[in-house]
Amino acid sequence: MQILYNAKTDLLYIRLDDRKQSVINKRFSEDIVLDIGEGDRIVGIEILDASKRLNLERLLPVKYEIPVETA
Repeated sequence: MQILYNAKTDLLYIRLDDRKQSVINKRFSEDIVLDIGEGDRIVGIEILDASKRLNLERLLPVKYEIPVETA
């Protein structure tokens, strides 16, 4: 997963699948566009006017945790 933010255009893009593939853009709402790839899977999410929709200070930088498997 990759999260990109362009402060100049106020665009946030969340890439969920890093494989190269053809995508179709489907507008989910006025400010959200979904990139749909193979098998109708969501490949990416584009959020327009992101700073008006999200608290970017809490989102960026992104932290993630790897779950610990139990035996």
